[in-house]
Amino acid sequence: MIFLLVSVDEALRYLGAGQNAPDSLRRQVSDAAQALAAAIRPRYVYKVFDLEFSADCISLRGAALTLTGGTAGKMLAECGRAVLLACTLGSAFDARLAAVQARDMARAVIVDACGSALVENGCDAAEREIAARFPGLYLTDRFSPGYGDLPLSLQPAVCAALDTPRRLGLYVTESLLLNPVKSVTAVIGLSDRPQMARIRGCSYCQMRQTCTLRKGGKHCENRSSRE
Repeated sequence: MIFLLVSVDEALRYLGAGQNAPDSLRRQVSDAAQALAAAIRPRYVYKVFDLEFSADCISLRGAALTLTGGTAGKMLAECGRAVLLACTLGSAFDARLAAVQARDMARAVIVDACGSALVENGCDAAEREIAARFPGLYLTDRFSPGYGDLPLSLQPAVCAALDTPRRLGLYVTESLLLNPVKSVTAVIGLSDRPQMARIRGCSYCQMRQTCTLRKGGKHCENRSSRE
């Protein structure tokens, strides 16, 4: 378990407000962020696997998991190993959010955005730990099922490989969503040379047709990839 602050700017970005948010909203987000950081800690697990390449897929040795498509192929092309990562705020966040929703839906939207920022901060902390564990290797951007052409149908295999139900209380629903709600799974490649490939942007995201930010002329700068 780790202690992390919640980035107010990150939460505002999830709200679609950005740097030009009014002071009143910034104060509300700051208050919610501080309260959330004091109450909830992200938890994560990860595991390193050797990679095996074939003509149309990449397999993780020792895991019942095969990565298909161009996203994985591009990101892992120069990697000999990859890390599977799962991070969650746990059921405590879900209960906290439900309690706020029962009282104040406007505040609940802010708490939800702060939760998104906090779980991504947890993923960032995991990446720092991985980088420190492998000082001679270079990390790719992290990318998740549902990003680019990496299918959401991989979620059960990723969670099984990491034993997330036992280790984190993290499950995959029948609709392939993660439960608890503020949870992330991701793949990170490990290479012996710097990785310059950056897969970002709406054109790679499977939510591009339904995203409310895009309908409003904005974008989320998806944090499945690091800047």
